[in-house]
Amino acid sequence: MIRPGLTFMLWLAIALVVLVNDMIGDTIIADRLPAIAVEWYKVLVPLPYVVLMAIVHARRTAGPKWLEAALLAALLWPSTTVLVEYFYGRHTFGQEPEEFLDRFAFWWGAPYPLLVVALFAMPLVAAVLRSRSR
Repeated sequence: MIRPGLTFMLWLAIALVVLVNDMIGDTIIADRLPAIAVEWYKVLVPLPYVVLMAIVHARRTAGPKWLEAALLAALLWPSTTVLVEYFYGRHTFGQEPEEFLDRFAFWWGAPYPLLVVALFAMPLVAAVLRSRSR
């Protein structure tokens, strides 16, 4: 069953965790660690929470339209989270778009694409695993 309200509420919870984690990383942890370590912190800490929210989503949307519900989450969660993080950086630090896009530079070790891929893949993986277990 497709539940857009549930998908939105779970995304809101993910976005809140990601933003709070970014604030902690940018204020408290940034003084103590190198920049690349802070970037890894800002990606690795929310990953278990993303997995948990994907599992909750898969359990609550099980039914005849589980794939459509999983696709809705898989398409909305990464794109809107990236937008929220862009606006956070723009509002807090005055980041230009080019600076934000540097977070996707995986060739120099930027881990941010890992979070975006997880936000895309986890709802699909959890839904497939849930459908096979039934």
